Amino acid sequence: MDSVAVEGDRERVASIRRWCRQGLVVAAEGASGLFGYCVVEYTFFEQGFVTMLMVAPSARGRGVGRRLLDAVAASCETQKLFTSTNVSNRPMQQLLQRAGWRPVGLVHGLDEDDPELFYLCQTQTRTIRL
Repeated sequence: MDSVAVEGDRERVASIRRWCRQGLVVAAEGASGLFGYCVVEYTFFEQGFVTMLMVAPSARGRGVGRRLLDAVAASCETQKLFTSTNVSNRPMQQLLQRAGWRPVGLVHGLDEDDPELFYLCQTQTRTIRL
């Protein structure tokens, strides 16, 4: 389902295994199998960060990505949830904007000639009464 892993990217395969072992993966599944997955880590200035959002090519444009983003925002352990995408990735930018995320920064130098746009989703942390 992950097009990068399917093409043989060993680093992606290793990352997927690590994310699964650590319990960081939220998956979208239907009767015919997995439609997509999302990974949130808390290593970005101790805030939530969507490290990966992948939707199967056959499931794109059907709301899977939006539902995954909504699910991880609802379960986020911090008040802020960030993600990033390349300037060239217009579909992801459109998805994030439709989901209510707002652009908060631009970083040059990560990928040659394709800056990284950072987005923020304000979340509501849950209060636990003791």
